[in-house]
Amino acid sequence: MAQQAMPLRAARLGRALGTEPAAVSGVVLLLPGGEETSVRRPSPMMAAASVRALGRRLTRAGRADGLAVHVVHYRFRGWNGSAAHPAQDAAWAADEVVRRYGDVPVCLAGVDMGGRAAVHAGGHTAVSSVLALSPWLPEDDVAVEPEPVKQLAGRRVLIVHGTNDQRTDPELSFRLAARAKKANRDICRFEVHSDRHALHAFRDEVHALAEDFVMGTLFGRRFARPVEDALAAPPPLGLRMPLASGFGRSLRR
Repeated sequence: MAQQAMPLRAARLGRALGTEPAAVSGVVLLLPGGEETSVRRPSPMMAAASVRALGRRLTRAGRADGLAVHVVHYRFRGWNGSAAHPAQDAAWAADEVVRRYGDVPVCLAGVDMGGRAAVHAGGHTAVSSVLALSPWLPEDDVAVEPEPVKQLAGRRVLIVHGTNDQRTDPELSFRLAARAKKANRDICRFEVHSDRHALHAFRDEVHALAEDFVMGTLFGRRFARPVEDALAAPPPLGLRMPLASGFGRSLRR
């Protein structure tokens, strides 16, 4: 029996979280996690759950500046090897932003597999910044090409990883950041001491850090001092920056 062809699917943007601004002047594309290998269709509700709380916070923070926040719904649950389907979908979503809103700056904000997709698609001409939370990255393997980083030149990049993450290795995100720093000085990485993959223990601090970064990169707001210091510091200091407890509540800008 002939093998049945896989049905064609299309990625899509979810509705803007909250009320979409009348005049959009910046966009965050939220890239959820997924699986290493799967051609099943993702569940929209489950996929969005990992990024929705962050999206709501960013929507509130950027409402006055004209920020629109959308979840990207992938075609497939998996990365699927060299197909890198979520990275393709992230690039499509950036194209869709240009079609809908014109020439506005875009931040790709991904968690887990979505963090890897954000890094891969970060070279899109509309993208000005990349945020990767607990990014899933492949193990170092001399038989395959290392993860690309040159596409990040000219973008501001923030990576956040819990030191006790047992699902995605924080050392791999450090190594990627160190390679990327050679091509792009505007990259920093924060470590969340003792936190795990979902970054629940310090969720408020992580979301405050993400808000600070996104508002700074999209709308020119001044970064909090720790972010300024991390971007300016040479490696490894700016790539192993500790996220202080209470960030976003006690810090003066």
